[in-house]
Amino acid sequence: MGASILETAFTTLIMNRFRSPDRHPAPALAEDSQNMPLLLQIQQLRTPRIGPLDLGLGAGELAQVAGPSGAGKSLLLRAIADLDRNEGLIRLEGQPRQAWTGAGWRRQVGYLPADPAWWADTVGEHLRTGDERWLETLGFGKDVRDWTVDRLSSGERQRLALVRVLQNRPRALLLDEPTANLDPDNTRIMEGLIRDYLRESNAAALWVSHDADQRKRLGGRLFLMENGRLTESNP
Repeated sequence: MGASILETAFTTLIMNRFRSPDRHPAPALAEDSQNMPLLLQIQQLRTPRIGPLDLGLGAGELAQVAGPSGAGKSLLLRAIADLDRNEGLIRLEGQPRQAWTGAGWRRQVGYLPADPAWWADTVGEHLRTGDERWLETLGFGKDVRDWTVDRLSSGERQRLALVRVLQNRPRALLLDEPTANLDPDNTRIMEGLIRDYLRESNAAALWVSHDADQRKRLGGRLFLMENGRLTESNP
């Protein structure tokens, strides 16, 4: 009889354990979502003028940064690209930034400044062969490679500099007002090209923009930069 009582108690305990999730659902899904690996993970990033900052971007994500002039938006991008002295942990697909050389990191994390640098006489000296579709999408013919850099307008420099960055097939893009010098038509073409690249490559982008209309078109998460600190804003 004692054995029967023990068996009954054991059976009741087991049934209650299996029923309990129905009464109190476990938050496993939420925990799993928060712990999903990020494409670009930034922790406690700081420079003499910004931070500490934490930020994570998922594959295929386009996030935006806005804020007043001098708030530190460009400094943030430069720090992530490791162009300025900085501290903190940055990982790309789980690998720490220190696993790459400086040049190797900037091929994987492509930085497009507001005023791209040009160091040779002709456009072709800055571009690899192939990938003509990006040039065509942005309105350039094959002869653009023969153009001298000094004949380029500021808008042409921005568009061609984007092609230069994309030719490295980066996993993440750091875009500092990439369409600031473009007319509305070319702005939308460039937005579409970047969107297509993120989708096709499953890459991520952090886009600095002062254009409220553009921010609405691009969508995604919006971060506000002020006094060197970054906060996420509700859409």
